[in-house]
This record gives sequence, C-alpha cells and structure tokens, in this order.
Amino acid sequence: MSGVNKNIVILISGGGSNMAAIVKTAQKHHWREQFGARVVAVISNKADAQGLVFAREQGIATAVLDHKAFESREAFDAELMAAIDHHNPVLVVLAGFMRILTPGFVAHYAGRIINIHPSLLPAFTGLNTHQRAIDMGCKFAGVTVHRVTAELDHGDILEQAVVPVLPGDTAQTLAERVLTQEHLIYPRAVERLLEKMA
Repeated sequence: MSGVNKNIVILISGGGSNMAAIVKTAQKHHWREQFGARVVAVISNKADAQGLVFAREQGIATAVLDHKAFESREAFDAELMAAIDHHNPVLVVLAGFMRILTPGFVAHYAGRIINIHPSLLPAFTGLNTHQRAIDMGCKFAGVTVHRVTAELDHGDILEQAVVPVLPGDTAQTLAERVLTQEHLIYPRAVERLLEKMA
C-alpha cells in the first residue's frame, strides 16, 4: 500500500490549527504506511499565516498566493488550481481558508474537496456562527465536516460534533469549545475518506 501516493493538499488563511491536527494524526496513525497518504503541501492566501510556520517545520511544501494580487476571483482561483494540481491531490482540504471559491474551482475538484464549518449544518451557514447560535438561544452548537459544492456550506455531511451552549457563553468561549471538537473530527473525516479509497 505504501507505494501508492495519495496526496493531500491543505488550504489555510491563518493559524492552521485544523491543518496541524490533520498532520499530527497522519503521523500518529501512520497514514503513509496504512493508506499511502500524506499531506504534501499547505497553501495560503496570506503570507503571514502562522500555519505556514508549522507546515515548514514538518517538512511540508508551502506556497503563498496573495488574492489581492489578482484582478478577479476567477484569476486567483485559476492560479490556485495550478498550484494545487502540481501536487496531484486525491483530497483538497479547506482548513480555515477564508475565501469563497468560484463554481469552476469547486467543479474542478468535485468529490475531492472538503471543508469544516463551525456550526451544525444546515443551521448557520456563512459567518458569525457562534454569536448567531447564542442570539437564537440555541442549547447546542457544534461543527460539521462536509463536501464542498458550489452552494456555500452545503454538500454531503461527513462528520459532526455537538457542544453545549452554556449560560454566559460569548462567541469567543463557544468558539474555543467548538475548536477542540474540530481538531478531533476533521482528521477523523479525512481518515475515513482515505479508508474508502484504500
């Protein structure tokens, strides 16, 4: 199995804690030996994304594509596709990549691109999910790993985790509680996809 290269490319915009959780799980669970899979590249649209430092320390190839340097979303996505395709990935993993992708980009990676969203989809698509859950009086919030489709925060649900909304919660405290679950379910979702490919 180790002769098969199942390359994973992860896209980030910031700290990359979910990316780091995936990389650490890949090492701990021996994805390379078990599935012939490894994280081969981390790409960011921000040069100062802290996650790039971690990736480099792990010997993972990194690249930066500043979306502000492109005249259109389509032009940026075309260049991003070229950077990703250079690594011939079986999976493209969005881990805090703060860009809405064009339909052409999503179609190019149909069935191979996944995302994590900090709510129990289909509830609270888009931004400010934690504050919205608190404002609505939700007793529970959570996180969803899903396949990416052209429609924002839709697509087949692969994994979910539920966390309680506690009295006195702020968007920040709720986000921190949800993040601990993100670090558990995102690597698990990737691993289950790899198992299906084996």
